[in-house]
Formats: sequence, C-alpha cells, structure tokens
Amino acid sequence: MLNAISRPMVRIVDRYLPDPFVFVVVLTLVAGLAAMGIQGSSPLEVVSVWGDGFWSLLSFSMQMLLVLVTGYMMASTPLVKKGLQALAGLASSAGGAILLVSVVSLAASWINWGFGLVVGALFAKELARQIKVDYRLLVASAYSGFIVWHGGLAGSIPLSIATEGHPFAEITGLIPTSQTIFSTYNLIIVAALFVVVPLVNRAMMPSEADSVYIDPALLKTDETTTPDTRSPAEFLETTPILSVLIGVAGAAWLIQYFAAGNGLSLNVINFLFLTLAILLHGTPSHLLNALNEAVKGGAGIVIQFPFYAGIMAIMVQTGLAATVSEGLVGLATETTLPFWSFLSAGIVNFFVPSGGGQWAVQAPVILPAAQALGADLGRASMAVAWGDAWTNMVQPFWALPILGIAGLRAKDIMGFCVIHLVITGVIIALGLTFL
Repeated sequence: MLNAISRPMVRIVDRYLPDPFVFVVVLTLVAGLAAMGIQGSSPLEVVSVWGDGFWSLLSFSMQMLLVLVTGYMMASTPLVKKGLQALAGLASSAGGAILLVSVVSLAASWINWGFGLVVGALFAKELARQIKVDYRLLVASAYSGFIVWHGGLAGSIPLSIATEGHPFAEITGLIPTSQTIFSTYNLIIVAALFVVVPLVNRAMMPSEADSVYIDPALLKTDETTTPDTRSPAEFLETTPILSVLIGVAGAAWLIQYFAAGNGLSLNVINFLFLTLAILLHGTPSHLLNALNEAVKGGAGIVIQFPFYAGIMAIMVQTGLAATVSEGLVGLATETTLPFWSFLSAGIVNFFVPSGGGQWAVQAPVILPAAQALGADLGRASMAVAWGDAWTNMVQPFWALPILGIAGLRAKDIMGFCVIHLVITGVIIALGLTFL
C-alpha cells in the first residue's frame, strides 16, 4: 500500500517542489509577509531585521560545510572504503540494502546528528555501488534516520536543560536526562521509530519499471598516483611525513579531549573526521584530491544558510515565532500540552530550523504554560525537541549535506520523506501524549 501511496507523492514532489534555493526565498517572503500581517511590523522593520540577521549563521554554515567535506574526505580513504564495502556486503538484495541503510542511519543519528548525516549518505553511496537499488529511495532512507536525533544522545534541548545555569533554570531548574532522553516514553518512541522507519522505507520500494538507478561508475572516486620524478614542492605534497606529524598531533588532542570526559560536538566530529582523513590518505596530495571532489556538493550550504539566518531573524525579532507558539499552546490542557507543543515546534521549524534557536524562541512560551497547567516540564521540553526533528523530514535545510554527498536534488528524496512525516508524526504525537 505504501508503494502505491509513495509513487504519486514522488511524482507530485518532483513536479512542484522547487530547488532548495527557490524554497528558501519563498519562505523568506512568507515570513516577511506574515510578520507584517500578523505582527504589524512595517516593511522597513522586516527588511531591517532580515538584513541584520542574514550573516548570523556564518559559523554554523562553515561547520555544516565541513561536515560534508571532512566526511567525504574520510570516506574516500582506502581503509574506510573497505570498511563500508564490508558492511554493505551484509545486504544481498535491494530490500536488504534499504533496511540496512535505514538502521545504520538511525543508530548513527541517535548517537550524534552530524555523524548520522555523513555516515548515512556515505553508506548509501557504497550500497549503490554494490547493489542495484532505487538510488532516490536509498538516499531518502539514509536521511530518514535523522528523525531520531533530538531524542538521542546529542539532543540539544534535553542536554541544555540538564546543564547547570541554562537560560531557563529559574523556571525549570535542572531536568536530568533520566526525565528526557532516557525517560520511558522517549525510549519507547525511539524504539518504535527504529522498527517502523526501516519497514516503511522497505514498503515504499518502487517496482522495477518505476525505479531510478545510478551507474555505479559515477560513484567511483578517482585514484591518484605519485609521479616518478618529483621536485622539492612535489616531494612535500607526496610525502607521508607531514601527514603523519599533523595527524598524530590531532589524534593526541582527541585522546586528551575524550579522556577528560567530554562528549561529541559538531566541531569535535569535524576535527575527528579531518584527522582521520589526514592520517588515512597518507599524503597531502591524496587528501587535496579528495577535497576537490568534496567541495563540489557544498554550494547549497554556502548560498542558502544565510537566507535561513535571515528568516530566523524575522521570526524571532518580530515576535512571529512566539505568536505561533502561543496560539497553539493556548488550546492545550495538562494532557494535550505535549501534542500542541510538538505541533507548534514542527511549524516553527520550517522557519527556524535550528534546535537551539527554536528552543530560545519557544521555551519562554512552552515552559510557563506547562507550569500553569501542572504539566511535566521534561515532557513539554521533549515535545519541542521532537517537533524540531519531525518536520526536518521535509525541510531542505538539513538535507543539504546528505544531498551534496549523494549528488541528488531535494525533490529526488522528498516524496518519500513526506510519507515519513505523516507516519512518524502520528507515532511521536501518540507517544508524547499517552505514554
């Protein structure tokens, strides 16, 4: 049945979903018009806050670009290639490949969202080299694992409210992860998604006639050779000495960092991937060849993330995001507050696609409402976290790195992701409300 439903959905999305750059421009106009119509902001005020906030995500944009670049460089090393090939060998059919990439992506995303995005995309490419399978669904399956990130070990909202001195400590105090990430209801939601998401992906497999395959030759990376005659400059570029020295220094820092009890962050993941890439490529020339291939998929991040920063500024500075949250949360009771918080977070996430940024906007609305209704503060917070993760399924913002690695367009995978939006939305909403 899902195959029959997903087929027309894929065609509709392919026909009507524009390029992510056009999508973000449309979102910008929608946010600006809504701020003027709902908040009463003047056109000049909207333009002013948009322009002032346009470059506020530069650091994050660079981090996301490096997620793509360092992940690609690491995956193109001979050792990692062999590891991915061995793991991909566990799948013997197209259906097995879909199930396997789904599970691997879910597990990696639960550990850390940046890790999940890179691992899912790279593993999908390796599977496509070995097995004849619809490439669009394979990459969509890799991206679908991202749904669990905010209920996992790197969830920014539950980790924030478990940290001493967090911005809303006067309202909530400290809420330990035993009441959020490791709560019974959250673990059941995660477990349900680990079962349902792979099965949904498998059920959406198109027929042979409707499948879109990719030539495995297009996924191969060029092998580099070392010239027989080398100038001093070429010697430095092709000797492993420099790579070993700087790679060992990076490895020493990482050992010291983790030995001190620190966890994964986006900067640490990028540092880890880059260090491994330097060591495993062996020479600067091999590393730079991989870099040249990697940066080709990063154009979307470079040009689109500043527009999302501008949208976030409009939503936050004009009060539009808070108004949306207040309107929906105002309908809530003690029992239904998690549902309405989840729904409002899903809507706001289209315009503020950042867990931390979204929490800064919605916490001042959700937390006082939870207090007034006598609702569970940890559950209300997780409702916002899950809402943020939920609509990522159809939000091109987070898909850009995986699309860059896979070499696909947003419209290639979003038809399948719409099905996940509906099914996972029901599961998460029921879990937050009734478990």
